[in-house]
This record gives sequence, structure tokens and C-alpha cells, in this order.
Amino acid sequence: MSAADSPLALGIDYGTGSGRVLVLDLADGRELAAVDVPYPHGVIEDALPGSGQPLAHDWALQHPLDYLEVIERGIPAALADAGVDGQRVVGIGIDVTSCTVLPTTADGTPLCLIERWAARPHAWPKLWKHHAAQQQADLLTELAQERGEPFLARYGGRISSEWYFPKLLQIHAEDREVYDAASRFIEATDWIVWQLVGDEQRCSCAVSYKAFWSADSGLPPASYFEAAATGFSSAAQKLGSAFLPLGARAGMLRPELAQRLGLGRVAVAVGNVDSFVSVPGAGVAQPGTLVTVVGTSICDMVVHPEQILLPGITGVVRDGILPGLYGYEAGQPAVGDMLGWYVGQLLGVDAGARSRRHDELEAQAGALAPGSTGLVALNWWNGNRSILADADLSGVIAGLTLATTPAEIYRALLESIAFAARRIVENFADSGLVIDRLVACGGIAEKSPVLMQLFADITGRSIHVPASTQIPARGSAMFGAVAAGVFGDINHAAAALAPEVRRSYAPDRAASTTYDRVYAVYRGLHDTLGRDHVDWLHALKALRRA
Repeated sequence: MSAADSPLALGIDYGTGSGRVLVLDLADGRELAAVDVPYPHGVIEDALPGSGQPLAHDWALQHPLDYLEVIERGIPAALADAGVDGQRVVGIGIDVTSCTVLPTTADGTPLCLIERWAARPHAWPKLWKHHAAQQQADLLTELAQERGEPFLARYGGRISSEWYFPKLLQIHAEDREVYDAASRFIEATDWIVWQLVGDEQRCSCAVSYKAFWSADSGLPPASYFEAAATGFSSAAQKLGSAFLPLGARAGMLRPELAQRLGLGRVAVAVGNVDSFVSVPGAGVAQPGTLVTVVGTSICDMVVHPEQILLPGITGVVRDGILPGLYGYEAGQPAVGDMLGWYVGQLLGVDAGARSRRHDELEAQAGALAPGSTGLVALNWWNGNRSILADADLSGVIAGLTLATTPAEIYRALLESIAFAARRIVENFADSGLVIDRLVACGGIAEKSPVLMQLFADITGRSIHVPASTQIPARGSAMFGAVAAGVFGDINHAAAALAPEVRRSYAPDRAASTTYDRVYAVYRGLHDTLGRDHVDWLHALKALRRA
């Protein structure tokens, strides 16, 4: 098969602030082009577009038209950059941050695009990091514990405010008209596929990890949801009941859309989650490796042949990441967000100069010796996902003095990310999920060799960065190839298209010894403020909200 006529797949990776379109050659795994399309509306955190309706603390919304902008602009641009004929494209796969959920009408129209609802905040898509539903998450957790609901163990014993039903329960409590008007509450990944193929086709992945659904037992009983609020049992109907497995074909690209984009007959895979597609995208198909996607936030994934119900994870699902294995998820909700806050908000660096300032701080922080800052940080700027699952926690920097420098604080923030990674790895290992190595992808994994070396030194494990800057989009393109029938399943695609390793980092024994001592302090602060006296940080968050 020559390069001139080999089949191609498109992978579209929808992140927090932009969408990436990748053109992947299915003959040899070459990435022919990648185009980044920033969302015109960005993350909506202060006020609604158009009406200016103000938003409360911990809100994070998106605009559904931004998702379509990525398709309309990104696909033609990527094909042009690759210099290829769009007729060679046989499959499309997409992934989106999760849980990002839209209220829509029965035909898929987002409520926020209807004039009657445009000024109502709850009519807009709630981004994954919308944390204003913590009260509802706590209530659902407490009810599940009191009732002995077995599903809770699959999610580490706690329910996150980032997930599906807490967000719906918040809408039910705060704007019942919007809740009742929505025929569907649908993950953004499924909504985008709906726009591509013309039919509603929901994937089992997102609903399993974010909405308590299991292929074996379905959803929790209606009485559980009714106990949360009278009439809330209707939420199950708004979720739907038919869910397709990963790699399934959702349908064919709508002919009129294909013609407009310069494509032919193209199979579209069911939607997926941005972090999970990174596992096959990085060429990982076996247990023993933790794949960590390091960007605005971190998502950590491990696969294992058995189901182990362990605390501190955000879900374990059979066939949830790779067929034939149980997929485990954990993560950190503030990484790039936290570093961006420090440079932009605290240091006051103008947007145009922030990238350069990050590079300067990276170099200065890298020159500091382990333990030399005298600082320890808890990177809870967006709360804690793993292993405490508490969005009402907030960030801490301990050890500040009048001699502390900006570079020392920057290094402490980097170290806090690696310390949190070690805590997650230990949590897996304590329950029998042995992790021998780490594979890191995402923007910060590419840009921060200092952080990657800290991961190695602090976790005591080697870490590898693949030779691709678009691992999630690459994984989505692989699923598009499976949907098109080029590969029998995603394992075959991952084996055939695995990227090379660009850089590897091995632990430095002397640094690891020093960090063992610092980590002991970190663990003390982590457990004291995150468990023993969790009321302290909760009280501060409550005062700010008030």
C-alpha cells in the first residue's frame, strides 16, 4: 500500500480551551497534520454570553457552537496542511472532556441556543470542572452510604461534583423549569457525534464512569434518586438507556456535512473521553503501566484483568478503556490551571508574555536542589479528585518565609503535582495494582522536563513521553479506524500504530531519598487538612461563597 493511497483517519480532541484535529496515516502511524482551534467563547466562568447574566463561584460552562467550530474550521485546515485528498479519510473518532453535559430538546437542540433559555445559566453546557454541585455530590454520597448502594464501591466510595447526576441535581434544585424543559442531558462527546451522524448514539464509556451505569446492573434504583429529591427519579430517563461499546460505529458522516468538509463516505466512532483514548493512543495495552495525561488537569488510567474495589479512585469499569480489561481512573483537577494562575494572577504577567515567563521559571526551578525550597504545597486549587474526591478543598503552600522566591514557589507547585501522583500510585499499589512505569502525554508533559524528572524522582519509577504531541487525538483517530473496519479492535490498532518514545526519565537515587523526607511532610499535611480536619478548608470555602 503506497503512502499516496493509504487510508486516513481523523482524530478530534476537545479539550478545556480548544479542539485539536489530527490527520493520521493508518498505513504507518504518521501524523500528517494537526490543527488547534481555540474556542471563541473559551471557558465561561464570569457571565453568560449575550445576556451578561453573572455566574456564581465554581461555575464553568461552555458554548456548544464552539464544538461545531472545531469541526467546520479544523477539518478543512488539517486536510489542507497535510496536503491530502479528503476522500482518503475513512474514519473519524472524537473525544471530549468529561463529565461535560448539555441540556437539550428531544431533537438535540441545546437549550442555551433557544431564546427563552439563553439567559438561564443552567441551560448551558456544564464543563467538567464545574464544581458548584458539591452540595449535591455530598448528598448523593451520603444517601448511597446510608442505603448501602453497591454501585458506590466502583467509584472509590465518594461521588464527585464533576459527574453527571450531581450536576443534574443542582439544576433540579435551582432551576426546575430548565430541568423539566430538557428532554435530554447528554455528554458533549455524544452530542457532537449526534451532530456528525444525525442520530443520537450514546457511548457506554462516559455513562459508566460518570453516571453510575453498569452493563451488568444498569443504573441505581429509582428509589435512590427519588430519595435525593422528589421527582428526581426522572433523571434516569433523561440519560437514555441504549449505550454502545467503545469502538462501535455510531453511523456514517452526514452526506451534506461530508461534502461541505471535503470528505467522502466516512465512518464515525461513538464518542469517547479525552483521557481514556490516550491509553491506546500512547500504545499502551497491558497492565502495569499508568498513563497520565498532563494538561489543564491530570487524568490517570490503569488497566487490570480483575475488578478491585479500592478507595480513592474515580471509577473502575469493565471494557471501559480497553476491551477485556477493567479500566481504572484517578486524577488531579488543577495542574496547568494552577501554574497558569500563579504566573497570570499572582505574578500579574500579561497574557502575551506568560509563555516566556513559564519557560524562565521552569529553568530557574530546575536549577534548585531537591528540598532546598523549604516548601510543600497541596495542589488543591480546584479541589481534590484522587484520592479524597472533595471539590471543597483548596490549595495550600506551607513553609513560606520572607526569603521565598517566585522560582521556589514554582518548583513547590511542580513538586506538589508529583507528590499527588505518588499518592495515587501508592493507592493503586496498596490494593494490588502493581505499577512498574509511567507514560506521560499532554502539553505539560511535552513542555516541562523538570516536572517529568520530578515524577520519576518522587514516584521512584521511570516515566516515558511518547513522540507525539497529540496523543488523545491519535487515540481517537485509532477508534475511527476501528469503526471503519481497518482494524478488528482497538488493541490491534494500538499495536500497529504505537508511537515511538521521545524521552525517558529515570529516578535519581539521591533526589528520591531527599524527596522521601519531603513526602512525609506532604502526607502529614494531606491527611490532616484533607481528612482529620477537613472542616478547616471547608469553612474557608463556605465563607468565600457567603
